[in-house]
Amino acid sequence: MDWVERVEELLYDGESIQERVPVGAGGVVVTSHRLLAFTPDRDGPNFSQVDRPNVDGVEVDTGGEFRFLELAVKAIVVGVALLVAGFTVSLDGMVQGISLESNGAASAVGIGGMLGLLQTMLGLLAQLDDLMRVFGGLALAFGAVVLAVYLRSRERLLVVAVAGGDDIELAAPDDDAVLDRLRAALGSSPERPDAPTDDAVA
Repeated sequence: MDWVERVEELLYDGESIQERVPVGAGGVVVTSHRLLAFTPDRDGPNFSQVDRPNVDGVEVDTGGEFRFLELAVKAIVVGVALLVAGFTVSLDGMVQGISLESNGAASAVGIGGMLGLLQTMLGLLAQLDDLMRVFGGLALAFGAVVLAVYLRSRERLLVVAVAGGDDIELAAPDDDAVLDRLRAALGSSPERPDAPTDDAVA
């Protein structure tokens, strides 16, 4: 249902249309009293209205899914930290030559099993720097993929700034003159039915 074209059904008595801008499946209508935004193709309500005094302005901006950018930055930071640690710290050199293999004396006092466990832990520690490099590379690859998803989600937005409320976002039309049309309509004064005409003054 194209409410931009049927907006007359939503007007108050004495309210008139100043500008009508279809945008995708919705659009923006500026009246003498309000700004009406129809956004059926976006999340949230399909219709929003703002009294003209509460409209702080209309801008064209670029936005995307911020959660993807946040996740990408975290993954890249973790990946870089792991790679730096993996290439600068040589844990295998620290534990090289250390042997805790249990011998007869250790078995006699009952600590042979514990020493075997410690030797296994030392073996894992020697490979930790290699694991950090592997997981660091995986984290960087994951961050790059998520960053690509964020960049793909970016789009030009027509943003209506609302005083004391959430801004209204629509997909921006390709015609940059739309912004000037909306600004001009919002800057125009409502018509007063009782205002004297030039003929009356004359």
